[in-house]
Amino acid sequence: MNTAGDGENELIIAPSQELQPAPLFAPTRKAAKRFLEFFTAQINNAHTRRAYVNATRRFADWCASKEIHELAQVQPFHVAAFVHDLRDELSPPSVKQHLAAIRMLFDWLVTGHVIDANPAHSVRGPRYSVKKGKTPVLTPEEAHALIESIPITKKPAHDPEAADQPDLLGLRDRALIAMMVYSFARICAVIQMKIGDYFVQGRRRWVRLHEKGGKEHDVPCHHRLDQCLHDYIEAAGITDDVDGYLFRSARRKSGQLTTNPLFQQDAHRIIRRRAKAAGIETRIGNHTFRATGITAYLKNSGKLEVAQQIANHESPRTTKLYDRRQDEISLDEIERITI
Repeated sequence: MNTAGDGENELIIAPSQELQPAPLFAPTRKAAKRFLEFFTAQINNAHTRRAYVNATRRFADWCASKEIHELAQVQPFHVAAFVHDLRDELSPPSVKQHLAAIRMLFDWLVTGHVIDANPAHSVRGPRYSVKKGKTPVLTPEEAHALIESIPITKKPAHDPEAADQPDLLGLRDRALIAMMVYSFARICAVIQMKIGDYFVQGRRRWVRLHEKGGKEHDVPCHHRLDQCLHDYIEAAGITDDVDGYLFRSARRKSGQLTTNPLFQQDAHRIIRRRAKAAGIETRIGNHTFRATGITAYLKNSGKLEVAQQIANHESPRTTKLYDRRQDEISLDEIERITI
């Protein structure tokens, strides 16, 4: 990290343009350094970092529009006014996220002796509670049909009479979806998996997921997931590449895998394409299978605390958001309206 000069009031150059602090948060070299330390040393998740940087920039722009150019000028009523204005533009969860970003950054500046007090500390965000998630889910029958509909063999294009050959992309996509359904895994954890994260322990296969904050989470393999992973890894010939990525991108139109991992947007396109081919009209996404697996488990007399453990949720309230059993009850009651 280079500096523009040796003077106290000269600014530090950010390691990337994305982390360039707004003038409000960089009045001195010390303040700019503290700002960058917050986003590089304190926040490990790339998505959270991006969201918090955008939130602080938005606040800095708002302050500039109100002729507030110094950190010492920012008062609690300024932060409260900013939050109030956000309510007309953003949803309550987004407003709360903006406030959390500003509050945490100001806390960091206080502990770094850049400012004396946190002006966001006493500001309250909008009331917002969620008892049911909005993630689209599939029924167990739909999820099963989707997995089974993915072709895993194909005829060689140059010789239609030849024996079927493994369809690597089909095997990969089937294993990808099965991983999320049967382990309740987040897509960000799945695409980070290496071959070595599918391992034997106690005479059965397990998967190791790399969760937020660098945490590792081991989950035993469902027999169906075990079969899907085994078929894919064997066909791809990547068994011995223990440090290589498990779910890999493919070369255009060749059907051959690269050594590069899938990205989240790649997984989303795969899921949408496979769902369309299976005749599923629900507009599903990467998170759908986490909710689908949890709902199916609870519907089959599973325990909430165990679902929480498998999903690696901090709170059972989060797990409950994925429980969509009530949807079926509501539909049954609606059908009682006979006119």
